[in-house]
Amino acid sequence: METTQLIELLNEDLSHEYSAIMQYLTYSAKVGGPYRRELSAFFAEELPDETAHATFLANKIVALGGEPTTVAKPVPEAGDAKAMLEAVRDAEAGARTRYITRAEQAESLGLKGLQVALEDMVRDETEHLEETERILRDWPL
Repeated sequence: METTQLIELLNEDLSHEYSAIMQYLTYSAKVGGPYRRELSAFFAEELPDETAHATFLANKIVALGGEPTTVAKPVPEAGDAKAMLEAVRDAEAGARTRYITRAEQAESLGLKGLQVALEDMVRDETEHLEETERILRDWPL
């Protein structure tokens, strides 16, 4: 793998982070039902982590000689709270998988600082995923 390929992949990750920001913001505003307050706060509380990830990725892309994307992936539509949680769960699982792969790729290029930062992001995404799965596990049928 070359650095230019890594930059392309980091831009793909950045596009997903933009989507996560919009997803959490939108779901926080739109969520309804008996758990609205708690879920709105849950979604809103994730915004700083996703924003920090996007900021890190954009800065790293520039540091590697690339141009950060300004295009977000589409936000999945979700009609109710459970569908929102399921969409978040899927997005977090995808992010965790991407960052595990990206950390391995950074390591193969000798980019130890990037590798460690991506591993930290794996931890963040894993925590988000596990918390969402815990909410869904006991969700009323």
